[in-house]
Amino acid sequence: MQYRRLGSTGLQLSALSFGAWVTFGGQIGRDEARNLIAAAWDHGVNFFDNAEVYAQGRAEQVMGDVIADLRLPRDGYCVSSKVFFGSVAEPRPTQRGLSRKHVVDACEGALRRLRVDYLDLYYCHRPDPDTPIEETVRAMDLLVRQGKVLYWGTSEWSAAQLEEAHAIARAIGAFAPSMEQPQYNLLHRERVEREYAALCAAGMGTTIWSPLASGLLTGKYSEGIGADARLGQPGREWLRDLVIGEPGEQRVERARRVSAIAAELGESPAQLAIAWCLRNPQVSSVILGASRVSQLLENLGALELVERYDASVWQRLEAVASPAG
Repeated sequence: MQYRRLGSTGLQLSALSFGAWVTFGGQIGRDEARNLIAAAWDHGVNFFDNAEVYAQGRAEQVMGDVIADLRLPRDGYCVSSKVFFGSVAEPRPTQRGLSRKHVVDACEGALRRLRVDYLDLYYCHRPDPDTPIEETVRAMDLLVRQGKVLYWGTSEWSAAQLEEAHAIARAIGAFAPSMEQPQYNLLHRERVEREYAALCAAGMGTTIWSPLASGLLTGKYSEGIGADARLGQPGREWLRDLVIGEPGEQRVERARRVSAIAAELGESPAQLAIAWCLRNPQVSSVILGASRVSQLLENLGALELVERYDASVWQRLEAVASPAG
C-alpha cells in the first residue's frame, strides 16, 4: 500500500481506501462486510468511508460492529461520516441539512453507530442553500474543538462555496475545511481537474468517489444491464440514471473504448481506470467499493499499474474516454 498526505495536513491516508456506499446495510450481509473490512485492512487500507444516509444509518452500524469485532487498533485506522441528507426515510426539517443542530446531532449519531469516540474525517455531504455557510463553519469548528472531529471537509461543493468557507474560517479564527470528496473518474473530470485546481494547489486534499463510474468502467455494462447487476436491481433506478446519464449510450460507448485499450494492454479495465485516478497528484485517496472480497482484491491491484506505463498510454486513455473521443 502507498500512503499520501491529506492535502496540506499531516494525516497519512492509504492511497486506496474502502467505502460503504450502496453495499453495507443492504446489498451485502454482515459476514461479507466483515470479510471485506478484514481484507482491506490486511492489504494496508487505513481509511474507511461512510455517511449518515447510507442505508439510513445501517451502513455505519454494520461498519462499526465489524471494526469492533475485528479489534482494529483505533490509532491505526481512520473512519469518516457525512452529514446532510439525514439518516431516516422521511427526515423532518431538523433531521437534515447543515444547520448547527443537525450537524451536531448527526455527529453524535455517527459516533454511536460507528462505535468510536471521534470521527477522523467529517464531511458536509452537499451544500445547503437553507443554511448560511458561516453557521456550518462554526458548527464544524465547535466539533473539532470538542475533540469529536479531527478534520472536516465537504463533498460536491463548488469552488466558490469552498472559498467562502475558507474566508469565513480565516476571519473568525475557525478550523477550515481540509478536504473535498468529489466524484472523479475517466468519464467525470472537470470539477477536480479544473474547478478545484487552485484549491488543491493551496493545500486542499481530495478523497474521490466512484473511480469506476459505479461499475461502468469495468466493462460489465457494455452489452447491457443485467437483472443481477447493481444498476439493474429494483430500487436502483436513481443510480442507473446517475451512472448512465444522458445520452446514456454515449457514456457506455466511452467506457467500451476504455475497455478496448485495457484488453489491448492485457490489463483489467477496472484496475486501469483506478490507476489513472491514482496518477493525479491532487488525489489523496481513491475510495473503492466492493461487494465481494475477490472484487476488492482485484481493485487493490491497481497500485501496480501506476508506474507500469508511460504518459502516452494514459493520454491515449483520456482521449478515448472524452466526449469527443
